[in-house]
Amino acid sequence: MRTDKEVVEQINVLIANQIQPSVAMHGGIVTLHSFKEGVATMFMSGACSGCGSSTATLKMGIEQLLQYHIPEVKSVEGVDDENSEVAPYYS
Repeated sequence: MRTDKEVVEQINVLIANQIQPSVAMHGGIVTLHSFKEGVATMFMSGACSGCGSSTATLKMGIEQLLQYHIPEVKSVEGVDDENSEVAPYYS
């Protein structure tokens, strides 16, 4: 079994190489907030913060990708950026 530090390193690699480029196309930013007891908590900022589609992105995209590549990830949670000044909706 790998250490949490090793799991966090792999999560960050997947975020940088696969997740962030996709959400960045829509003005979003996703970073790892924490990993504890199999739960990866993602910090959702930029256009992701407050966006109605962020839950779908989190559960159907990010969670499935992480679980596929990293068996230690049991679930993914999201935390919105309370200080975000980006409107997630087109005007």
